Amino acid sequence: INHSEQVWVNDITYINVENETAYLALVTDAYSKKIMGYSLKNNMKVELVKEALQMAVNCRDFKHQNIIHHSDRGIQYCSTESTNLLQKNNCMISMTQNSDPYENAIAERVNGILKTELISNYYKDPLEASQHIARCITIYNYKRRHSSLNWQVPEEVHKQYGRQKKTWRNYYY
Repeated sequence: INHSEQVWVNDITYINVENETAYLALVTDAYSKKIMGYSLKNNMKVELVKEALQMAVNCRDFKHQNIIHHSDRGIQYCSTESTNLLQKNNCMISMTQNSDPYENAIAERVNGILKTELISNYYKDPLEASQHIARCITIYNYKRRHSSLNWQVPEEVHKQYGRQKKTWRNYYY
C-alpha cells in the first residue's frame, strides 16, 4: 500500500449505553489509519455497516478505482445489500479466511485505541454516546499521533504518497 484509499479495513465494536449495548461500525483507511466512516446503532443489522461505508465513500479525497474493502466474515459484510453497495462503489471485497483477529489487525487496533484512550466506558443515553464518539473520531483523525505513522496524525498521512517510515519494532521479524 503506497497511498490512501487503496485498502479500507472494517470492523464492529460494542459500546455501553444506558444498560444496553450499542454497536459502532468503523471504516478505516489502511494506509493513513484515518477513520473514513462510522455508524453507531443499538443493533448489528446491515444498515450499521452500510451507513459507515456510505460515509466513507462520501468522504473520499481521491477517486482511485477499486478500493479493497477488507472485513471479517460477519453476516453484515456478507449480506447482498452490503456487497451490492461495495460493488456499486468499485470496491473489491476481501474477507478474513478464519476468525483470527490478526487477519484484520489494523481494524482491531483502531477499535482498541478508541476504546482505551478516547471513548468512555459508559454513556447515559444514545445521544450522548453519538456526540462524544463523533468528537473522539475527530480527535483520533486530526490530533492523535501514531508511532506506526512516524508520529504523524492520520489526516496528514492521508494526503501523502509513498511508503511510510515505520518507527515501531517488529519483534517477530
